[in-house]
Amino acid sequence: MSTEFLWYIPNQVQSGHRGDDMGVGHNSLDTLTAQALALERHGWAGALLGTGWGRPDCFTVGTALAARTTRFNPLIAIRPGYWAPAHFASAAATLDNLSGGRLRINIVSGKDDFEAYGDSEGDQVQRYARTGEFMHLVRRLWSEEQVDFHGEFYRVAGSTAQPRLPKGRRPTLYFGGASEAAERTAAAHADVQLFWGEPRTALAERIARLKALPRGLAPLRFGLRITTLVRKTRAEAWADAEAKVAAMAQASWHDHRRVVAEGQRRLYDLQAQGEVLDEILYTTPGKFGGGGAGTTWLVGSPEDVADSLLRYRALGIDTFILSDTPYLNEIRTQGELLLPLLRQGE
Repeated sequence: MSTEFLWYIPNQVQSGHRGDDMGVGHNSLDTLTAQALALERHGWAGALLGTGWGRPDCFTVGTALAARTTRFNPLIAIRPGYWAPAHFASAAATLDNLSGGRLRINIVSGKDDFEAYGDSEGDQVQRYARTGEFMHLVRRLWSEEQVDFHGEFYRVAGSTAQPRLPKGRRPTLYFGGASEAAERTAAAHADVQLFWGEPRTALAERIARLKALPRGLAPLRFGLRITTLVRKTRAEAWADAEAKVAAMAQASWHDHRRVVAEGQRRLYDLQAQGEVLDEILYTTPGKFGGGGAGTTWLVGSPEDVADSLLRYRALGIDTFILSDTPYLNEIRTQGELLLPLLRQGE
């Protein structure tokens, strides 16, 4: 499998997401399309679209961006509980057909504002069991006809998702989560397990553990979602990183502070190991509220960051979802300075 490089499009109601440009129209279709088109021009395969209750609907945004581009692959996050499996299977098949096979799906099971859209919370084990059943059923609906299924969480009778996908093609299912229940679900049902920015030794242990779990599908692949702060020189990169963190401290960011899932807790715990791990993995942003992929950053020159990412690649990670702000500017900068170094020798 060749290495894939994707970006991140915030899809956020409020402007200034993690330091992005602020102003009217920041989340308009024209603005988001400009980012998607820049990704096409600068060598990126596509982008993960930000999601969560209270944001614009991720599937709708992904559909609009697919319609305005030709090579851009939208990685659309969806939640079991927000979607019924048969409804989702049909919607996804429709978009995948209309876009010529460009749809990718990120299955999200972490806590959200469940009650706001009519879901119930359940405990962690139950949430991931439901997610596994959701992925299993959606796969059947994409590949079989007249499906009968009576599970713990979902039931269908005589169900066929239309339109039909071409034989041998279906959207890739990406999945994240660091708890024991999440890893069992990933090993059994996902195509790609996504990690956040942990040190290489920790991810090597997780990869080995996931590979040892029961699996009946093609081998599980692995991806890394992380912030990459790249400047022409190492000194410039670290000066900018420290300035950004100082601004975060003043602004009191609190991404992901309401609920700390296992994966987020692992990132926060890294601060006790030091400010900089694995040569350039910067843990300090997490002290001031940077959440998810913004908790730890890879900071340095293009050569520094490329070397770090290639070391992750040597662990077996073949999908990278990178980002920094301002998003549009960094699509261009990292596309020109970082991607050519990562693709050398492919």
